[in-house]
Amino acid sequence: MKTRIISALVALPLLIFIVVSGGNWLHVGILLLGIIGMREFYRAFSKERKGAYDISELFGVFYMVFIDEIIYTSNFFSVFVSAFVIALLIYSVLRYQHTNNKEVMTAFFGFFYACFLLSHVYLIREYTHGKLLVWLVFITAFGCDTGAYFTGYFLGKHKLCPALSPKKTIEGSVGGVITATVLSVLYGLWINRYYPLDGVNVLLLCGLTGFFGSFLAQIGDLAASSIKRQTGIKDYGNLMPGHGGVLDRFDSVILTAPVLYYIMLFLIQV
Repeated sequence: MKTRIISALVALPLLIFIVVSGGNWLHVGILLLGIIGMREFYRAFSKERKGAYDISELFGVFYMVFIDEIIYTSNFFSVFVSAFVIALLIYSVLRYQHTNNKEVMTAFFGFFYACFLLSHVYLIREYTHGKLLVWLVFITAFGCDTGAYFTGYFLGKHKLCPALSPKKTIEGSVGGVITATVLSVLYGLWINRYYPLDGVNVLLLCGLTGFFGSFLAQIGDLAASSIKRQTGIKDYGNLMPGHGGVLDRFDSVILTAPVLYYIMLFLIQV
């Protein structure tokens, strides 16, 4: 417990500083987290370095370095994904005696799971009103985790998914959704009072993010647990002693961030 608390006291101020700073600080921070997350994911499936994983990590670095051009330039993302697939197919042909379909498909999925989804934190922060709204990702994800824990502890009776996560309950899951939604709406009220955003229905945006984001936060948590159980590992890594690796700490953020980003695209007129 002491190690866990010390890690949190070090990591939390660093996270706040990077997110508040945005720009290059956040760009580099998400790049590093994305690549570390990919390595954790691949290490869960194989202790040995694989060529397909190296290719995926190279594309991960390229994606994060040129993320603005790839996302916001017409057809650039399609070209990027096509090139990524072709590179992996070429590798599978040239190394057909030393690789298999599992390695190639794991490499492809790992990029989207650990790098692409997490990159939405950067996309949110750099989007219109992102400096204020990016905190919704963490309010929703961590609020859901906290609400689910305490609701499950005091009221939990019915197991949610015992084969995957024996301690999680249906009551805890509902409590997580309610907590995240309430906290998100309260944050929206705070924004409306002190930093009103012209032309944006902030309460609707916050409410939708809290509600749907909390569902996806729990799916992210359970999905990470599922992969760990199937690969026989306890934690993805030890980047934060007591908390595990990037994928252990950000498993709920990974799916919550895209929810907020795409809600912002629909509700904020640029």
